[in-house]
Amino acid sequence: MNKDIFEGKWEEIKGKMKQTWGKLTDDDFKVIEGNHQEIFGKLQKHYGYSKDEAERVVKDFTTKH
Repeated sequence: MNKDIFEGKWEEIKGKMKQTWGKLTDDDFKVIEGNHQEIFGKLQKHYGYSKDEAERVVKDFTTKH
């Protein structure tokens, strides 16, 4: 995930991510905030995505937002 997307926009992005992936918890977002690559693992855990699916949905998300 593009780190530039998060800089200065984390709260906005986090809110949109919560709307998109409601199963992600505040604890998940704390981990993601510390390491943006963690989003893939969290989506795999909560939604059963494969690694490729997780990368694709995050890419689609970042394109839209």
